[in-house]
Amino acid sequence: MRLAPSLHRIGDDVVAAYLVVVPDGVLVVDAGLSGHWRELVSELAAVGRTLDDVRGVVLTHGDTDHLGFAERLRRDHGVPVHVHAADAARARGEERTKPTWGQWRPVPTARFLVHAARRGGLRTEYLTHVHEVHDGDVLDLPGSPRVVGLPGHSPGSIAVHVPVVDAVFVGDALTTRHVLTGRRGPQPAPFTDEPDLALDSLDRLAALDATWVLPGHGAPWSGGTAAVADEVRAAAR
Repeated sequence: MRLAPSLHRIGDDVVAAYLVVVPDGVLVVDAGLSGHWRELVSELAAVGRTLDDVRGVVLTHGDTDHLGFAERLRRDHGVPVHVHAADAARARGEERTKPTWGQWRPVPTARFLVHAARRGGLRTEYLTHVHEVHDGDVLDLPGSPRVVGLPGHSPGSIAVHVPVVDAVFVGDALTTRHVLTGRRGPQPAPFTDEPDLALDSLDRLAALDATWVLPGHGAPWSGGTAAVADEVRAAAR
């Protein structure tokens, strides 16, 4: 799905991953679920690219519904996968956490679990090797993505700021569709390790200059970083 020139989404409002397509190659931000592999290949073909054009994957954090096809790209196509050092063990499956669910409703929760299962969510393949990144790093990848630490959802939760496409990819630092309640619009994400810290991190997001704010769950937001941060804080209250 084309969002804007050079900016594409695969998946849907339940679970999404993103592509930045520029002349020197393709950047993948998050890897959704393993079943999104076909959509990855199809979206690349639609813009005249192949898997050989993918230069790197950056994960916004190490949770399973963002790992998806990352190890397959790394193992079979030699694509490096980058994740914040604080989430590296989580992405390798060495560290498991059980954050509280918070609010949930039976029907939306069941729909999310079934949706995820049908797209390979029960067959997570953890990474066997990752490139660790840190807050402030500018990566030598298509679009020159900059790592912005947004701890809270997980210790290594980050935003990936790509000015060339006027976008910041936020993973689960916020959501625009709560997968457990069905509520839509900007709000705190479920399964968050430290909710108060996640809200504090919104100050860093608001300070970025980007029109597109792209979450791992929910509709893309094109109203800017400051506005979405305000909306999330209001929802939290």
